[in-house]
Amino acid sequence: MDFILSASNAALKTPWELFYQAFLKADRYLLYLEGLKVTLLVTIGAIILGTILGIFVCMMRISGNRLLSGIAQFYITVIRGTPVMLQILIFYMVIFTSPNMSKVMVAIVSFGINSGAYLAEILRAGINAVDWGQTEAGRSLGLSRAQTMAYIILPQAVKNILPAYTNEFIVLIKETAVVGYIALQDLTMMAGIIKSQTYEAFFPLLIAALIYLSLTVGLTKLFGKMERRLGAGDRR
Repeated sequence: MDFILSASNAALKTPWELFYQAFLKADRYLLYLEGLKVTLLVTIGAIILGTILGIFVCMMRISGNRLLSGIAQFYITVIRGTPVMLQILIFYMVIFTSPNMSKVMVAIVSFGINSGAYLAEILRAGINAVDWGQTEAGRSLGLSRAQTMAYIILPQAVKNILPAYTNEFIVLIKETAVVGYIALQDLTMMAGIIKSQTYEAFFPLLIAALIYLSLTVGLTKLFGKMERRLGAGDRR
């Protein structure tokens, strides 16, 4: 009954009053900032872990060793074939069961392992896009296979994969919204908490959505500038 009355009162308020209630009243903007901090921490930690893991898995995939390639392929197939929400629940409820384990760390590891599978395939596609003649040129100069990969192939592959890498970063930011399932108070979770305090859903969720949108648009522009700078040398 109290909920119905509160919802009715919310419907009678002006948009400014609803915004004030959802963002400024009782310093609720601090809750969004706390949630944003967790979201960014999980996202940045996961993309770093995913990038490192993706490089190793990609190298295993293209190593020519059947065992290493098979292990990498199995990992990629399992991770890409199962929902990320299910993966984070397995890590939280089955693997990292210690009560002393940080939920943020569980989320970083879960999303990092998930992202690593996608980034491995993104990097492999970028390497395959480099003309085979580049490898032959490196070997003819006396470079080893590893040196050729490190000094000639990978720098060119990075330019090839930057748009896909940007997309993976953006997807990762949005995917972290499911960490509420392990009771981690990220941006989405904080919007839900504010919604339960104000009995009004639209403005808390709208504010959270606008923050996510700002992050993704900012990242798109940042990586766009990087892509243009990397491509500037090719146009000379």
